[in-house]
Amino acid sequence: MSVLANNETELQCEQELTAINDSQHSELEFWFSELKLAYQSDPLPSLSVRKQRLVALKRQLSRYQNVLADAMSEDFGGRSHTESIMADVLAPILDINHVVRHLNKWMKPSSRATEWIFKGNQLQVRYQPKGVVGIICPWNFPLYLSIGPMITALAAGNRCMIKMPPNCPATTRQLRRMLAEIYPENLVCIVDGNHPQAMEISHLPFDHLIFTGSPASGKIIMANAAANLTPVTLELGGKSPVVVFDDYDVGKAAERIAHGKGFNSGQICIAPDYAFVPEEKQQQFVEALKDAHQNMYGQIQGNQDYTALVDEAQHQRFHELLNDACSKGATVTQCLKPGEGRKTPLYVATNLTPNMRICQEEIFGPLLPVHTYRSIEEVIEYVTDRPRPLACYLFSHNAKQREAFLQQTHSGGVTINDWGWHVLNHSVPFGGIGNSGIGNYHGEEGFRELSHARTVLKMRDWFPIQLFSPPYGNLVQKLILRTFVGKPDADLNKDT
Repeated sequence: MSVLANNETELQCEQELTAINDSQHSELEFWFSELKLAYQSDPLPSLSVRKQRLVALKRQLSRYQNVLADAMSEDFGGRSHTESIMADVLAPILDINHVVRHLNKWMKPSSRATEWIFKGNQLQVRYQPKGVVGIICPWNFPLYLSIGPMITALAAGNRCMIKMPPNCPATTRQLRRMLAEIYPENLVCIVDGNHPQAMEISHLPFDHLIFTGSPASGKIIMANAAANLTPVTLELGGKSPVVVFDDYDVGKAAERIAHGKGFNSGQICIAPDYAFVPEEKQQQFVEALKDAHQNMYGQIQGNQDYTALVDEAQHQRFHELLNDACSKGATVTQCLKPGEGRKTPLYVATNLTPNMRICQEEIFGPLLPVHTYRSIEEVIEYVTDRPRPLACYLFSHNAKQREAFLQQTHSGGVTINDWGWHVLNHSVPFGGIGNSGIGNYHGEEGFRELSHARTVLKMRDWFPIQLFSPPYGNLVQKLILRTFVGKPDADLNKDT
């Protein structure tokens, strides 16, 4: 082929690719317009309509639970059926139960006290839907992290466009099927993971955008949203620490931490990422972790309770982290033999150095670095010197010690004497701080975040507001200013 013909072929390919991208972008804009028009035609859904939508979703989750679990297992190349039901079906059902019980109270206007000078008038805050909410979902919990934010958005009266992850096509297919039976596409629109990239959807002028993913992607999403002044809720994960205090039984702590690293094969934004244990108890703790992992799973080969790393890219990254630690002097304990495909056992790393990637990056897999300490002050210094994590896990019966640690550190949330279960309590907010995220969803705080708090002041006809109008200097004005502002310091004028 001539150079000219080759160039013509490349140009044709570029034009075709541009046409495809333009088509995808226009399709996104079309769906967004449909959602926007539908919202404008019904900008304030009633309490009964919102509840009906959520109850219908709860019914569908119950009906589709096995179908959804099978789809997620297909996408992962093997995912625990029970864990899928617990995390991706039970959790949103619990969320719906809480929202339905409290939605009436959340929706009511909140009466507020006026300033004294406006006494007699009526002041309140009303909570109205923001409009169209964009939700960008990650792959690790493709159901809970798509319909979880959607539950809050629908409770607040919004409409949603949900961008699914590219490596979960089976889950996306079943989710679309499930929702199509109860919701029109101009209420909830599902966008395929392999359609446009998440970065493309974040350019749309949503009324609010929710993103769950990495801090690096979160920065890009936030920058894209800023072009439209779109407010964002970002749930970004991070390196969540475990601290086993000297008074706590390391065996019991190890059992619970091993569960946290085995659940979904550690592919959780709130998974225990690294641990601190007393120096003299490190080996005991490592052995206890290994025993706990073996007791829970027996073996990984053929074990339907154990979840695989989601895809080859995740599998490769995990082993790159592991190999990097080994090459830099870490001692690594393998707790079981690997299973079929990408089913990977728990590894525990000790003899750590700061230059290891496992000490710098969020691991997102079944590997736990274990540090030692001589005093809790060392641990506090280590945690506060690093980006703020999404979660923190403290194992201690000493309330005074725990409280001192909590007062001197930050994290999105905390579970004491276990891992992660604070997230399944839907009466409290879920979100990060600093590098681990911005804003909340779940509970009343989530409802408020996806609602516009609109101030409404009703002035009475008899109220003498004209007393505040020009010409200034009347007796009432002077009296009010003197009462609330006080006298000026005359000596200050002399200094100038």
